[in-house]
Amino acid sequence: MADREAQVTLRTRKFLRNALLARKQMVVDILHPNRANVSKDELRGKLSDLYKTNKNQVSVFGLRTQYGGYKSTGFALIYDSVEALKKFEPHYRLVRIGEAKKIEKPSRQQRKQRKNRSKEFRGTAKTKGPSKDKKK
Repeated sequence: MADREAQVTLRTRKFLRNALLARKQMVVDILHPNRANVSKDELRGKLSDLYKTNKNQVSVFGLRTQYGGYKSTGFALIYDSVEALKKFEPHYRLVRIGEAKKIEKPSRQQRKQRKNRSKEFRGTAKTKGPSKDKKK
């Protein structure tokens, strides 16, 4: 495993210091010969070492592997503090890096079915379930 990690080279370009969002942002080029790709977690660790920050302050996303392999390109954000990361990062990316819990909710189809079922009772007295009176 140690020799595999040594074969990954990181290059950053389009580096920008964003003071309003309390972060450094950059495009990351990853050279990884003899490997399919590199995990985001590993990239976060390497970037935190490179920029002397905590791994919890780094967010990596948008990775695309070039056709033929060997090289990937993505986007990285390095926040000044964990508080800034939690304030400005989207919730789904916080869930990915383990800084927030995923909100558990029913599936989209179940929510739509529940909404449409409740529409059947509109204007009538609410009872315990879909029992309709049929006149004979």
